Order: sequence, then structure tokens, then C-alpha cells
Amino acid sequence: MKNILITGGTGFIAQALFPVLSAERWNVRTTLRSKKSLAQLPKGVQGFVTGNLENVSDWKPLLDGVDVVVHLAARVHVLKETTRDPLAEFRQVNVAGTERLARMAAEAGVQRLVYISSIGVNGKKTNKSSQRCYSEVNPPLPYDPYTISKWEAEQVLLQVSQETGLEIVILRPPLVYGPNAPGNFDRLINLVYRGFPLPLASVKNSRSFIYVGNLVSAIIVCVDHPAAANQTFLVSDREDVSTPELIRRIAYALGRPARLFPFPPSLLYLAGRITGQLETVDRLLNSLVIDSSKICRELNWTPPYSMEQGLEETAEWFKRQEL
Repeated sequence: MKNILITGGTGFIAQALFPVLSAERWNVRTTLRSKKSLAQLPKGVQGFVTGNLENVSDWKPLLDGVDVVVHLAARVHVLKETTRDPLAEFRQVNVAGTERLARMAAEAGVQRLVYISSIGVNGKKTNKSSQRCYSEVNPPLPYDPYTISKWEAEQVLLQVSQETGLEIVILRPPLVYGPNAPGNFDRLINLVYRGFPLPLASVKNSRSFIYVGNLVSAIIVCVDHPAAANQTFLVSDREDVSTPELIRRIAYALGRPARLFPFPPSLLYLAGRITGQLETVDRLLNSLVIDSSKICRELNWTPPYSMEQGLEETAEWFKRQEL
């Protein structure tokens, strides 16, 4: 059996990844921020309490005998940023912390590191006529401290690979949904479930998403596929939908009506500016479409779950939490 280290063991992607890796007979190790998180680990997964990623100075004990690292841990979007220099904070964790892990992994003889980046590295939206979808060939256009740090981390990893021979695989997913997903998707499901009227019927956009089960499948393929070495892949469900269509699908999965009504998008933008929610409005109204054909073509990967299946699983989980 081979050994694999997953960083960010309490995250919902890691939690979905653990049982699949165990079923495929990997010895799984993971990093945790605190001792209380040990109770969240499934049987057979070995947890190491490391604290915050930026505070880990010596990865050697965790990397001993490890064949592959899947790097999930990161400083993510902060809704109410309080630091004076957010970019410096993101760089400390996502760039410097990632480089330290990669260099120590190379020294320890790790063969491959799979890095979960973000589609935000490509840019914020694709609703311009000249940019209908993102692919791996597009020049990066990171647009905020988080996406800048993810792009810089990718560059650092490729440099480490050139210097040491450590194989690097980079995955750039869009918004990831599924049971226990944090952030905007969870809030949207909650609004639909509780029957809130949503002024989004007039929105005409297209967005890519990825169900956590599909992302886990892509990670598993990238862990040991020979052709994945030193490649970057964009991954999605390969089913692009508008915001109102997504809401209708969520409502159907929840067994609730989709309470959509028309409202001028220009006024939604104005409301977003007034309330300080412009970024949220932007995501709801703009397009962000991914071409994930490269990973399908070069690694013979196909998303194992349809969006309908992913939303059904997510809805069933959500309803169980409401009981």
C-alpha cells in the first residue's frame, strides 16, 4: 500500500476524499489545526495536529515514507477582512507555506504533489464576447489577494519541480458544492429551502460548477496517472447553467418551489454597491464558464456524477441537518 498526505483534513473536500482513498487501499495521513479535530477523522486516517499551515516549520515527520501529497489547506476568502495587508497574509500561507511544504516533500522523496488551486487564477468572469470560456491556454488574470496568492503558489511549485524533480499537478476548480460545503452555495440552498423570493429570473448568464464527488474523482486520477505529471487542469461538472436554472434545480432537489421573479440586473448591481454585497451580486449575475476538455482528453477522465445527482446528494444532506 502507498502512503498519501492530505493537508487540510477538516475541510469538506478532504472529508469527501478520505473514504475514496481508503477504499483504493491508500494509507492516509492528514494535517489538522487542533486536537479536537481528531474526532472528525474516519477510521484508518492518521491525523497530525500541526496548527496553522504558516506555522509548520518542519514537515519531515509527516512526510516520512509518503508517496503523494494532496495540498488542500489554504487561507481562503475572508468575508470580513480585518488585516491591514490582506495580500501579505495570503502570501504567507498560500505561497510561502506551500513552497516550504513542496521543498520538504522533495527532500523526503515524495514523488508527486497535487495542488488544488482556483479558477480565479484565470479570471473573474467570462461574459465578454472575446472570452467565452476559460481553458488552460488562457493567460492568468488573478483579481484579488486570494487569487493572486494562488497564482503565485502555482509558480513557486513549478519552480520547485524544475529544481528538484518533484512532480506537480495543478487543478483549478470553480465553486465546489456538495454536503457540508461552506460559503455562498450553502447560503443559496438555505434561501431556496426557506422559500425566500429571489429577484434573479431576468439573469441570463452561464456558470460552471463542480460537485465535490467529481472533484474527488479528478484528484484520484491526478494522484497516479503518468500523464498528469507537471500539468495544469481545469475541472468542472461539464454542465453549465444560468443562475436561475441553478436555483430551479436546487429547488427541485429540495422538493421546494423556485420563487424567482424578474428584476433589472442594473438595479441589483446598485443594491449590491449600497449594501456592500457587490462581489456576491457579481457572482450571481456574471458568467464564468470552464472548458475542462483537457483533463478528459489527456487523462481519460469523465465526471462520474451528473449535476442532478450532485444536487440531490447535497439536498438530502441539507434536509437531514434541518431535522
